[in-house]
Amino acid sequence: MDVSFINHFIESTANVFNTMLDCPVTRKSLALKNKNEPTHEVSAIIGLSGKHVGSLVFSLSRPVAFKCAERLLLVSYNEVNAEVVDAVGELSNMIAGGAKAQMPDLNLSLGLPNVVVGKNQQIYFPGDVTPISVGFQTPWGEMAIDVGFDTRLGGDLASVSRKAAVC
Repeated sequence: MDVSFINHFIESTANVFNTMLDCPVTRKSLALKNKNEPTHEVSAIIGLSGKHVGSLVFSLSRPVAFKCAERLLLVSYNEVNAEVVDAVGELSNMIAGGAKAQMPDLNLSLGLPNVVVGKNQQIYFPGDVTPISVGFQTPWGEMAIDVGFDTRLGGDLASVSRKAAVC
């Protein structure tokens, strides 16, 4: 995987949180992800296809997910419900869209975000990609993004699924 891709996702994450939520984020870690579990309990997954194929996993602790939804919807939350799920999905869409705009040569298309909640979820990236995980600290708690691109695969997600397991 071309690791320069990750910078676009880091910048987009910081931009989305600053502009949409008035919330500064600080990158606290950067590492290869060595397991298939999301970092936190609330995660949005978006497939990316085009010249290369990949995925973004936007993973938040519950307190961060609640505060994000509160800032977007102006309602307080203390449990995961449809509104919190929608807010997390929309934020992941904004992050992926912002990164996509910085990589026009890849002709990326974004899939719809899917949000999973709970521990011990398994998320697999296209091909045999080991994603890069970036941990962030916010005033509300921790969150992370995991990004992986398989530069050997290209095309739409339907053609990729015939070439490699995509979950």
